[in-house]
Amino acid sequence: MKYPTPPAFRASLASLARITQWAILLCLLLIIIVGGLWGCEKLTSALHRTSLPDMGPRLANSVKLTFDPSFTNLKMQYVDGCNSPHELNVGEEIESMMIDAASQNFTAVTVTGEIPAQIQPDTEIIVTLQRSGLKLWADNVYDRVPADMTLETRVALKDAGGKELGQQTISITHNQRLILEPAIRRCDYGNIGEFVHDAGLALSTQFIHAVRTQLAATGGTAPAPVVTSPVRPVPPTPTTLTQGAPSALLFKATVLDENSNLVVEGGEHIRVRIDLVNGGEQELQGVTAVLTGTASLLAQFPASSLAIGRLQPGQSRSIEFVATVPQSMQQQKAEIHVAVTDSGAHAQPLTQTLALLIQPTGIKADDVDHIPAVVTGFRQPHTYLISIGIESYRNRQALSRKFASLDAQMVSNYFQALGGLPASNILLLQDWKALRSEIDEALLDWLPPHMNKDAVVIVYFAGLASVSSTGETFLIPYDGTATATSQAYPIKDLEAALSRLKAKQTVFLFDGIVSRMEPDNRTKTALTALPQWNPKGSSTIHIIGTSGIGQGLEDDQHRHGLFTYYLLRALRGEADTNRDGDVTLGETVTYLSQKVRWASKTHMNQEQRPFAVPAILPTDPSATLILTKQAAIQGTEAH
Repeated sequence: MKYPTPPAFRASLASLARITQWAILLCLLLIIIVGGLWGCEKLTSALHRTSLPDMGPRLANSVKLTFDPSFTNLKMQYVDGCNSPHELNVGEEIESMMIDAASQNFTAVTVTGEIPAQIQPDTEIIVTLQRSGLKLWADNVYDRVPADMTLETRVALKDAGGKELGQQTISITHNQRLILEPAIRRCDYGNIGEFVHDAGLALSTQFIHAVRTQLAATGGTAPAPVVTSPVRPVPPTPTTLTQGAPSALLFKATVLDENSNLVVEGGEHIRVRIDLVNGGEQELQGVTAVLTGTASLLAQFPASSLAIGRLQPGQSRSIEFVATVPQSMQQQKAEIHVAVTDSGAHAQPLTQTLALLIQPTGIKADDVDHIPAVVTGFRQPHTYLISIGIESYRNRQALSRKFASLDAQMVSNYFQALGGLPASNILLLQDWKALRSEIDEALLDWLPPHMNKDAVVIVYFAGLASVSSTGETFLIPYDGTATATSQAYPIKDLEAALSRLKAKQTVFLFDGIVSRMEPDNRTKTALTALPQWNPKGSSTIHIIGTSGIGQGLEDDQHRHGLFTYYLLRALRGEADTNRDGDVTLGETVTYLSQKVRWASKTHMNQEQRPFAVPAILPTDPSATLILTKQAAIQGTEAH
């Protein structure tokens, strides 16, 4: 590889500018012709990647870089979203970045195996690969897959005579979510190149920090003299910091919406991701990220400030703010301003602004998201609802039940409009509000003062449940995990709390994922035990959306869990088979068992079987419990 002379380098920059102009025109044509940005995302990502940080004044050293073939030839394999294998040329990409980093920090840079430099190098830097790894985690949330890349290298320095000056081991683990390309077949990851680039940025930053530290110990830190024709010309780095001393704290903010169309729809889950790196030579302390902007959107985040703490030189870290946009949010343009600061006295990075378009989802005439009008003259002042929906867990590795937060919201809306429940009788716990302590408070503190002989309590839960090797079943709150019982909520504890209320009737509805806890290899029951939803002596009617172990199906077309979608249709009158205007518990269970099983087979080529435990007979008093009432008798639909 020949390094261009300065005039050639200027010509290459001009060529790049022309290519960029054509690329922008091509993107505009794509937008006009196909109405989308497919194909531009990769291009703009490559043109706006994070630059290498300023590590300080250039040193007087002239260096020769020697990359061991184990590093240069490093390739990493991964499987895309359609289970096809791919290979990344990681070594070549990151080697180029490390050469660029060296060019920004030393007077002259040559690379072993390339054209000899006119300046005799006084230092040789040898880079050898020690360890590498690439891991893509199974996660179907928002078409984004968490990925980890690990790189560990040994950096050895020698003087012009071949005497070793010292060596260090540097390593990074870079985390990022890979985004499936918005093509017809969502197979490959559109930001896989950016992922490799950012990992290389982190490694290059640590590489330069290690070399500068070692040279400082041998007296090689004098600023470089003015050189009119360096061996490798250094392109200018764009200034993105406030006036004054440059900030060592660099960050990139990105907004991630659920379906990757950059339009945030009502009921959609969004994340604000912040990737940070300490590009300086000193530890940064008191690093904090703060969100400001459109008040109605910021109010949906559980916190607008996150303390990140300390960042060592060269260390990178990623954090995310998570929120769910309410279904009722009006169409509007919104902004999120992201500021990241540390406790140092130097200048801080400029605030970055993320522009969003928020719009309600399209509502069809027969869409269950069209909340029915309130039934006048029908009140159930002694019926109480706790509606829980957890779509995203504190532990990112936890399985996710899509649309759970929206489902909980819609169930509470339906019971208020058609079930005659006052708003004060409904407690809605979504995502970060559905902590173990909050569920306890609802059952042990909020409900008991309202109980009497006519009280009815309904608990709806959309989220994750876990089953132990003995069959004991646990609900997983926001702060829990499916592999440990410490923060899980045992069904037997739920039943005990409901029994203490001494209500006339208690009902529990579950729509979500049922997984196993880590099996105990010492027992064979781990492979055979089924979930126990009905503890001994329970008086609660349990209506479970799916049998056995597995995931309740999710209806992407209607943006609800399949069980909950038909539950809402049942509550609005379709389960009223005797046409008396009342939707009873017995009618609802019968309707769900028929409709969910039929829809799962017909439309999804799978089978989902809801069930009630204990089984409800037509003669049981619980079968006549009125859930909702219709203002006028409605005709049933064909499906």
